[in-house]
Amino acid sequence: MNTACRLSARARKRALFNSDLRTYHVEQRKRSAPPDFTAIDAKWQSRWRNGKQWNLPTADKGKFYVLPMFPYPSGALHIGHLRNYTISDVIARYRRMKGYNVLHPIGWDAFGLPAENAAIEKGLDPAKWTNSNIAAMRSQLDTMGGCWDWDKELSTASPDFYKDTQALFLKLYQHGLAYQADATVNYDPVDRTVLANEQVDGDGCSWRSGAKVEKINLRQWFFRITNYASELLESLDELAKEGNWPQRVVAMQKNWLGKSEGTMLRFPVHSTESRNNKESEDKVEVFTTRADSLFGVQYLALSLNHPTVQRCARSDPNLRKFIDSPDLKDYDSKAGYRINNLSAKNPVQNIVTIGAPYLRQDLPVFAAPYVRADYAHGAVMGVPAHDERDFVFWMQNRLESDDDPRYVIEPPDIKGSSTEEVSLSGPLTGFGKLSVKCQQYQGLLSKQSIEAISSDLIAHDPNLAEFKTNWRLRDWLVSRQRYWGTPIPIIHCMTCGAVPVPEDDLPVKLPSLSSEQWSERQGNPLEELQEWKDVACPNCGGAAQRETDTMDTFVDSSWYYLHFAKSGEKCHSGTSYMPADLYIGGVEHAILHLLYARFISKFLSKAYPSSGATEEPFSKLLTQGMVHGRTFTDPATGKFLKPGEVKTTESAIAEVRATGEPAVVSFEKMSKSKHNGVDPSECVRKYGADITRTHLLFQAPVDELLNWDEDKITGVQRWFNRVWLMSRDAAEEGTDSKAVDHALDLSSFDNESVELWKMVQETIISTDRSLSSTYSLNTIVSDLMSLTNMIQRVAGSVHATPLRSRTVVRRSLKTLLRLMTPIAPSFSEECWSCLHGGDLEDTQFDPSQTASLAGFPHTDGSLDKLEVRSFPCALQVNGKFKVAVRITKPPDDIEGNDLKAWILQRIAETQDGAEALRKWNIDSVRRVIVARSGKTVNLVF
Repeated sequence: MNTACRLSARARKRALFNSDLRTYHVEQRKRSAPPDFTAIDAKWQSRWRNGKQWNLPTADKGKFYVLPMFPYPSGALHIGHLRNYTISDVIARYRRMKGYNVLHPIGWDAFGLPAENAAIEKGLDPAKWTNSNIAAMRSQLDTMGGCWDWDKELSTASPDFYKDTQALFLKLYQHGLAYQADATVNYDPVDRTVLANEQVDGDGCSWRSGAKVEKINLRQWFFRITNYASELLESLDELAKEGNWPQRVVAMQKNWLGKSEGTMLRFPVHSTESRNNKESEDKVEVFTTRADSLFGVQYLALSLNHPTVQRCARSDPNLRKFIDSPDLKDYDSKAGYRINNLSAKNPVQNIVTIGAPYLRQDLPVFAAPYVRADYAHGAVMGVPAHDERDFVFWMQNRLESDDDPRYVIEPPDIKGSSTEEVSLSGPLTGFGKLSVKCQQYQGLLSKQSIEAISSDLIAHDPNLAEFKTNWRLRDWLVSRQRYWGTPIPIIHCMTCGAVPVPEDDLPVKLPSLSSEQWSERQGNPLEELQEWKDVACPNCGGAAQRETDTMDTFVDSSWYYLHFAKSGEKCHSGTSYMPADLYIGGVEHAILHLLYARFISKFLSKAYPSSGATEEPFSKLLTQGMVHGRTFTDPATGKFLKPGEVKTTESAIAEVRATGEPAVVSFEKMSKSKHNGVDPSECVRKYGADITRTHLLFQAPVDELLNWDEDKITGVQRWFNRVWLMSRDAAEEGTDSKAVDHALDLSSFDNESVELWKMVQETIISTDRSLSSTYSLNTIVSDLMSLTNMIQRVAGSVHATPLRSRTVVRRSLKTLLRLMTPIAPSFSEECWSCLHGGDLEDTQFDPSQTASLAGFPHTDGSLDKLEVRSFPCALQVNGKFKVAVRITKPPDDIEGNDLKAWILQRIAETQDGAEALRKWNIDSVRRVIVARSGKTVNLVF
């Protein structure tokens, strides 16, 4: 009986012990389990919405205006949007923590064709469709954890906004910079609207209605941006200084402006029927930068819209048919129509002193699609021997009786042979020296002959030539035959002409249309709304009509940054926010949007200084790279596969489910047809906003292409979990007030503390530099991961180390959290709260006790005083690694065998080193090789 009781007692004790052990393990698993990152996001985002977290009480560093390009409200943000807005949010948070008065607004580029097409197809009011999309995308932005100035939100489709867009139009009109002129446009006869070139397919049909597109002349509105061409070009070099604007963008803008110094030549053109009637002769103006090739001209080519071509087409049905052919809208086409009753003369024949009968021959005149109507008067002098396009065109369109390409420029180093002997297989396009065919200019280098030939032509007859600067830039066509845009504030009166709407009558609002009016309608409805269109003339009071065209949406985005700045100035009187300190967006907007914004800013800064506009609107430009998605292709058919049509094997190989064959895996631009799109909202729901943000930043430099690989996001998850566990452990240690408040005494630091605090100081410097100037945000994440590893290593023995070491760990962890805050704000704040006694369920919130308001950390001046007195030493035996230990630095005066003996002694003093050395008879070692100042020791037996 007693024995049974004793056994029962032991069993109860064992069961109790096992129960306690299970409870202990459960608690340990709970402690090591990752937190609910989505719950953390929700908690802190809610608190930020309710509290004015972003209005720092002491923003004494001045203003900082960070602006991402605002989105079009298509209905859903894509992963590229998230990348853009994450970058801007990180910079905005950093600047706020540094003590700047930050303006970080958001708005909506709300006008545009997609909304109107949706209205037509679904019978919806485009305003309702747009506002519904804005609400959905605003909600998406909210869950992404951005610190937006929502009180300054704008929509370009709001009358409050487009009232000022209309006022801008009137300002340009009053200064002669807005005007009407005839222009040739792509016209859809079914939808009765103008189409951009990109909206015409390869068969010359409308992308929407399928109708054959017509080329027609319409009265259009333009902004005279060409008046600012020189200023726009001259400012680019200043913008490029110190890398403030990417060289790629500067080069693209310079190319679009297209400044060319050259000669304007006038070729006499006459018809064969009136050869002797000099009064009927026309002169066709041709701009060239290569007057040195004038002796090689063999034809003239005119654009299809050139007045001479259009005039000839009235009496030549074949020419008209050629012009109207849909195959000829491509500027790469080398087709040509030889206008038989036209010929031209080379003006250089007037200054030739001897011979050269070929110069007196009539030049054929062609209508040619490859000649652009909007550049250099729409005419080209054809020099087949010295221009690639001209060569291909001439070989394709010349008659058998026409001469071969005439080479008049030869390489500068050629000796003893003519250019005909050099090559007839292609053009010689470079500069060189003029050949014997160039008469008195023979032997001159190209650049010398350009000046000489042009000057001689001008001296002979100023009507033949003139020196001229030409620009590729054309005036900005701003009118659209669409409803969903800003109405142009002009009234047309039969008596007074075009009359501006009085500014007191702005905005000219868009009329509301019923669903029936929208359903499957065609053309611009404003043209048919007589009750809206018919008005009295503001000048004479007579009958008049409103302008029914609306403005290009680029007009809205050309000045919206000023609207944000003005909103900011209302909140902070005396603060001028322009120019924007940092502008962030895709490189696809490098030309048109940025050029138009610069033009408007230059105009307003000079004509209306009170507008707040500056000479340049954006001090620094950051162009983020695109995001490509993982794409699966069937190797047998080339068909793009949906994710559900692919399975991943145990060896991580993607296979086509239907065939079992390995799928072709690539990263490509996201599109619905490739089934490779990524929904950022789904990523945020799955991983949390901060993890998604951090992964986006970590995967690639911000200005480079990012291949979105969701599999790699686990690395960020593991990092966050380690930081979380360290924060919980440090919070428990922090209950000892001495551990919290103990001052840092550098002289008492042990080696690990020195090494840790040195890394802390270096990481502050590198992170600050990346956030303020280089914007290398991916390296910030890697640097912070490295700092986390170091804190964790030192903290691993925190209970066994002196109080001062625990203090260094805690201070380092607090610094890490403040450095993480711009990138992962919710998570960092939760860890900070934990460190200061709060937790996830804590309902008390004191905004003054946050990592954000603790400010961005700064160095304490100790870096130069911190000397790491230990370093890792790798022990090798016969060249093979055995163990790594940390040893103290040897004295500076030890060398040779004494150094070897000293290092071996230090290795033997460590636990791992002693165990390794015991396995080997140190007395039998033949050589001891010390390398890298003691960081590697190799024992050779």
